[in-house]
Amino acid sequence: MTTVRMARISAEPLDLAAHLDAVEDAAAGAVTTFIGRVRDHDPDAAAAVRALEYTAHPDAETVLTSLAQEAAGDTGALVAVSHRVGSLEVGDAAVMIAVAAAHRGAAFDACRQLIERIKTDLPVWKRQIEVDGTATWLGLGG
Repeated sequence: MTTVRMARISAEPLDLAAHLDAVEDAAAGAVTTFIGRVRDHDPDAAAAVRALEYTAHPDAETVLTSLAQEAAGDTGALVAVSHRVGSLEVGDAAVMIAVAAAHRGAAFDACRQLIERIKTDLPVWKRQIEVDGTATWLGLGG
């Protein structure tokens, strides 16, 4: 059985139903999801956030697959994960994760580990645009 059912970098809006369908399995007693959305503020920004522009390294999808495999480990958890690129407005989904596992602990743990690793290890950069026109580039770990 393939642990990672979906791992993609996408310029298209993310679809929760597609992620849930990807991890559908009769043996899964638990399904967790995470949706990371563009918010209207950042603690380090001087003004409100208007938009984010994401750019990915050409190997980002390969790295994302590897991170998803590591998060699932040997738990048997099934993972579907996507990260948007391009221009996103406040409220848009930037990251989407669905994890199915036999038990809730494994599903929660894999989902949490994956989003934390995405934030530190996925080669995706974002340009944060504030309402006053200020723009700041943030890299890995940002």
